[in-house]
Amino acid sequence: MPQLSLTTNVPVDAVVAADIIKDCSRALARLIGKPESYVLVSISGSVPMSFAASEEPAAYGELMSIGGLGPGVNGKLSAALADILEAKLSISRSRFYVKFDDVKGFNVGFNGSTF
Repeated sequence: MPQLSLTTNVPVDAVVAADIIKDCSRALARLIGKPESYVLVSISGSVPMSFAASEEPAAYGELMSIGGLGPGVNGKLSAALADILEAKLSISRSRFYVKFDDVKGFNVGFNGSTF
């Protein structure tokens, strides 16, 4: 159950948001090796944010997954997400952090239960 939350100080309209969500969902499923039917992606734009004492375009992401994360894949995920944000929102790769969280299934609720 990969779940990605993206936050940026760049305004994001509905069309761009839909493109980013679609691209991120595909990338996560492919790189983590989980069915896209379990992937959840959200994006919030126009959030006041400072990165390196500057309010230039920046973003922060948090990616949680039950398995599929680790040293061999996190760098690829970071690169894929940075590429998407750079292409769609002109956010430099050097102004994007992403936090990875590999969690146990019993710590994730879904469909009235846990995994």
